[in-house]
Amino acid sequence: MITAYCSNCKSVEIGDLSQTAAFPDDVVWIDMVEPTREEELYVEKVIGIEVPTRDDLKDIEPSARLYTEGDAVFMTASLVWQADTSSPTLTDVAFILAGNKLITIRYAHPKSFKLFIAALHRVPEQWRNGASLLAKLLETIVDRTAEILELSVSRIDILSTHVFGDRAKKVRKPSNYLEEKLRDIAAHHRLVSKVRDSLASLSRLSSFFYALPAVQQDQATKELCRTVSRDIQSLNEHASFIAGNITFLLDASLGLINIEQNSIIKIFSIASVVFLPPTLVASIYGMNFEFMPELHFAAGYPYSLALMVISAVIPFFFFRWKGWL
Repeated sequence: MITAYCSNCKSVEIGDLSQTAAFPDDVVWIDMVEPTREEELYVEKVIGIEVPTRDDLKDIEPSARLYTEGDAVFMTASLVWQADTSSPTLTDVAFILAGNKLITIRYAHPKSFKLFIAALHRVPEQWRNGASLLAKLLETIVDRTAEILELSVSRIDILSTHVFGDRAKKVRKPSNYLEEKLRDIAAHHRLVSKVRDSLASLSRLSSFFYALPAVQQDQATKELCRTVSRDIQSLNEHASFIAGNITFLLDASLGLINIEQNSIIKIFSIASVVFLPPTLVASIYGMNFEFMPELHFAAGYPYSLALMVISAVIPFFFFRWKGWL
């Protein structure tokens, strides 16, 4: 699908390619969402550039993601998609500056694009050109990334409270409680890792974009690009801090699991030690020797029972006195 946005913020959806010879003259942004091969050929014919395919966007080489070809500038970044779900992913988005037009090619629907389109009418008229719109779009993408990190921080705080706060209050939890929390920690780690990968690609793109003549010649766009670059650097540091907290939470959860397992093993160990003396007494008087004086003792049976109880009680209270129970 191809949607063209004019300088007056009105959108024009290009449906029948055979009936459309060219884009309107005042088009400043062409948004291509999951374009077909026919739509790619149409844009190539009208704009006069070679549109990168989906396979081209997946290339991780910097020379294939940031380059200039003729008068057109090609840039590709990885954006976080489906951050609000349990399966966040990265989607590659191409940003092309061809003359006064911005062309975006994407095969997903990142929320940042929806936010940018909704606020497009608030963009000042002097900003409605290709380079300025890209700077504004990058600002929206970075703001959305910051929102994802803030959401992640709040969720990690709640998770930390569940792991430590409730356990400090001795609230009884199922035996697999911490194992379930490990899955939540892994999900948060996956999201933050995707955000860091996205920020790395955005950092490279912003540096390349900042050096373009179209940006250097526009002071307002240049200042905005500088601000976006600083925000990306700050978010990178914040993401690293969050990743460190997640690592601590993971190590602490594993430590609590080990403590619980050690407690269970300690109980079995103490139980075996407590019941060892009674077992010894029962083993002695269970031997089948013919000459055993106690076999003819009238009170031998209650005597042996009392001896087994005493031999079990003494170690138990000894362990309590030592604080091992």
